Amino acid sequence: MTDQRSNAVNYPLLARPHVQLHGTVDDAMYTTFKQQLLAAPLDGPLVLSITTLGGDPEMARAMGDDIRLLREYTGRETLFLGKVAVYSAGATLMSAFPNDKRFLTRGTRLMLHERLMSSTLQLSGPLSDLPDTLKAKLHEIEHSIQIQDEGFAAIVAGSRVTLDDLKERAPSNWYIEAEEARELGLVLDVI
Repeated sequence: MTDQRSNAVNYPLLARPHVQLHGTVDDAMYTTFKQQLLAAPLDGPLVLSITTLGGDPEMARAMGDDIRLLREYTGRETLFLGKVAVYSAGATLMSAFPNDKRFLTRGTRLMLHERLMSSTLQLSGPLSDLPDTLKAKLHEIEHSIQIQDEGFAAIVAGSRVTLDDLKERAPSNWYIEAEEARELGLVLDVI
């Protein structure tokens, strides 16, 4: 096994991330992300680090799309560094990076789970309108599952984890230690 202290020397770019995010994934984090992205150097690899217990998956997807577009339009290398906790929406953001561009610090945990929904369905009005209300809610659920599965597929792409395995473990919150994430091929290395 490699000495973890010396391992960090293999990845000097990770020592000073250009975009450093922490806290809840929400509108405020997205604003901070965009500001730091604009202030980052225009050339060379871009390093993003995050520590989060989760938050809004759509904000994570939006940040991930910005990273993907930057990579696709400029050809620029983008690197992900997860620190301490990369839970839920943080893993959604991680999924925007190819698995060979993902890193975790020692002791970091990933947490992958199904999307959550809390909703009350109020049925009120003419009976002929109620089936449309129910169909609309069902469509919302179906499309949320489709978006979730797209994100799951991106997280496991190129790894030794199958989509079916993730979907089986996700309902009970799958916590993955950094070293296990490396062994599973979800990240390139642990520093």
